[in-house]
Amino acid sequence: MRTGDKLIGQVTGIQPYGVFVSLENGTVGLVHISELKTGYVDNIHDLFKLGQEVTVQIIDIDEFTGKTSLSIRSLEEEHHRLPRKHRFSSDKRKFGFEPLKKAMPVWTKEALDFLDNRHS
Repeated sequence: MRTGDKLIGQVTGIQPYGVFVSLENGTVGLVHISELKTGYVDNIHDLFKLGQEVTVQIIDIDEFTGKTSLSIRSLEEEHHRLPRKHRFSSDKRKFGFEPLKKAMPVWTKEALDFLDNRHS
């Protein structure tokens, strides 16, 4: 078992803070409430039932305690990738900061002229 592995397990416990899942290799891990799904979880019992089969991804294995942290949310987000949005660049034209660089001398002159006129 390694971080990133995707495994099938069975829900063996439901607590207010998360869901315990028994994995196919006999390990029991915890899916913390923040890793159950994207967004707010109002009632864990509405999402999971004891004995339910779930697919999980290992997100951490504590080498000292042997505890395994699992996620269902990471698998959900894997299927719903949003397109990347860039504030200052365009993937199509590869502008980057070039337009800002070109406009900076004009903006600087305008600002200095404004300040000179304000004091006159």
